[in-house]
Amino acid sequence: MRERLLSWLRLAGRPRTGLLLEPPYGPNPNATFDPYNADALRGLAWLLSLLPAHPETARTLGALVETALRKVAGLGPVNPKVANAAVIALGRIDDEPALAELARLATRVTFKGTLKVLNTALDARAEAMGLSREEIEELAVPGYGLTEVGRAEHRLGEVTALLEVRGTKAVLSWHNAGGKAVKSVPAAVRRDHADELKELKAAVKDIDKMLSAQSERLDRQFLSRRTWSYAAWRERYLDHPLVGTLARRLLWTVDGTTAGYADGELRTLADAPVTEGNRVELWHPVGHEPAEIVAWRDWLERHGITQPFKQAHREVYLLTDAERATGTYSNRFAAHFLRQHQFHSLAAIRGWHNKLRLAVDDEAPPAVRELPQWGLRAEYWITGDDGENYEDITDSGSFLRLRTDQVRFYPIDAPQNSAHCCGGEYRMWLGHGAAPVAALPLTDIPPLVLSEVLRDVDLFVGVASVGNDPTWQDGGPGGRFREYWTSYGFGDLGASAHTRRTLLERLIPRLAIADRCTIEGRFLHVKGERHTYKIHLGSGNILRTPNDQYLCIVPKSNPSAPQAGYLPYEGDRMLAVILSKAMMLAADTKITDPTILSQL
Repeated sequence: MRERLLSWLRLAGRPRTGLLLEPPYGPNPNATFDPYNADALRGLAWLLSLLPAHPETARTLGALVETALRKVAGLGPVNPKVANAAVIALGRIDDEPALAELARLATRVTFKGTLKVLNTALDARAEAMGLSREEIEELAVPGYGLTEVGRAEHRLGEVTALLEVRGTKAVLSWHNAGGKAVKSVPAAVRRDHADELKELKAAVKDIDKMLSAQSERLDRQFLSRRTWSYAAWRERYLDHPLVGTLARRLLWTVDGTTAGYADGELRTLADAPVTEGNRVELWHPVGHEPAEIVAWRDWLERHGITQPFKQAHREVYLLTDAERATGTYSNRFAAHFLRQHQFHSLAAIRGWHNKLRLAVDDEAPPAVRELPQWGLRAEYWITGDDGENYEDITDSGSFLRLRTDQVRFYPIDAPQNSAHCCGGEYRMWLGHGAAPVAALPLTDIPPLVLSEVLRDVDLFVGVASVGNDPTWQDGGPGGRFREYWTSYGFGDLGASAHTRRTLLERLIPRLAIADRCTIEGRFLHVKGERHTYKIHLGSGNILRTPNDQYLCIVPKSNPSAPQAGYLPYEGDRMLAVILSKAMMLAADTKITDPTILSQL
C-alpha cells in the first residue's frame, strides 16, 4: 500500500499530460490542484500516517508540502490545505525521519498558515518527549548514515561508495576493488545493489536540503540567547555527523574564551587546544575589539576555513549620531523602493511577519520581528507604492513595490501599529481602556539586538531594492525611479558593501586578473582591452570609460563565484556577481554576447 500511495503522491506538481484552457484572467489552472483532487491528496497523505514508518514516507510528504506551497501568479500557494495535511501526517508518524522532515520544513516554510501547523506539530512532539522546542529541533537532525563528521564509507560488493559533505553539498564518489577512483557508478553496483544505490542517492538529496535548513537555523541563533552545556553541545553540534560540518566552521565561546575548530581540535586564537568547559555560546562580533575580530579573520584564513555564513566578517551596526538625535527610531533604511514579493519572501525566511500590501481600502501592520527572549518587538514601517493611477499592481491587486520608512522597537506585548496599505501615518490600535505605548529609546536596545535587526533590514534593502535592477537605467515605469536608481546604484556603500570591499582588498591580489584591478572608494576598477570599467561594490552596477557610460550586464539568476581561491564565508551573491563581472570585463575582447558587445 505504501508503494502505491508514494508513487501517486510523487506525481503531484508535475505538468498535466493534457493542458487545460487558460482563462483570460485569474490563475493558470494548469499550475493549481483541482479542488476534488486536492481532497483526495489530503486523504492519501493521512493514510500514510496509519502505515508503519518508513524513510521514503517522510521524504515524499516533505516534498508534497513544498509542492503544495509553490507560488502561483494571481493565486499564492498552490494549495495550503494539502500542505497542512502532509504536515499533520508527518506529525503523526513517530520516527526519526518524520521528525527531521518537520524540523527542516520549519526553517524553510514561509506561508503563515502552514508554519503554524508545523510549529504545533513540533511543540506537541517536544512536549511528548519532555524537551524544549530548541532541543527537539537539535535532536531532530539525523546522521543520514554518516559514520564520522561529514563522511561515510559504504561497501557494496567489491566497490566502495564514499559519501562526503563538501561545503554546502553532499558528494557521492566511487572506488573499485583496487581503491582507484572511478567517475561513474560501477555496473556491478547498478546490477546487484540497486536498492542500496537508490538509498544513497536519496541520502545525498536529503543531506543537501538539511544542510541548507541547518545553516539558516544556526544563522538565527544569534538572537536566541541559547547556551549549552559543553557535553550536550559537543554531541549535538561539534561532533554531530551532519551539523558538525557546519559547527566546525564557526566560532564559539567556551566559558568566555573564543575558540574555533582546526586540525582536529577546538583551539584558541593562539591555537591552544580547548578540551573541556561548562557553558558554550555562539560567538558574535558585537562587544569585541576590532583588533580581535581581525585576528580571528586571519585565524580562519590561516586554517583555510570557509564559514557557512558571515560570522567573523559579520556586519556590526552601531548606534549613529542621527539615531541618537531621533531617539526612538532609525531612518537609516528609509526612503527605499523594494520589490514587494521578494521582500515578503525574504522577511519570512529571516523570521519576520509581514502582510502583503493590497491596493484596497485596508490597513496592515508593519513588518515585525518578535524577540521573546528579549521581551522586544522590532518593526520596519513600510507602505505600498501605487505609482500613478495604480498601474504598478499585480492582477491580484497587490502592489509591485513598497516604500520604506522607520525602524522602531516596542515591548513585545505593546498594542499593534498599523497604517493604510496605500500610505499614511502609522497609529496604534488601542483596546477598551488601553493606553498607548511609546517606542523604546534606541539607546535602551541591547547592541546585539540592534545590530542583528538592522542587519536584517539592510539585507532586505540590499536584495529587494529596485536600485539593484541593472535594466532600470531609464528609471523604471515612467522614469519615476531614475533619481533613486542612480543614487542607490552608484551611491555611498552600506555596511554589507563595506564588508565586501574589505574582503576584495585581500582577495583581488590573489586573482589571475590582479594586475588589471584596483579598488578606489565605492568601486572596483577593472582595466580591459577595450575600456576601463568601474563596478559598484554595493549594487554591482557598471560604468565604463569614457564619460562613465552605464554598461548593462544582467547576471544569471544564480551566479556562482568564479574560482578565486579561498573565500572566508558563503552566501554573498553580490560578491559572486562582482567577481564574475570583473573576470569577464578584464578579458573584454573575448566577450561574444551580442547584447554586451553592442554597448562596448
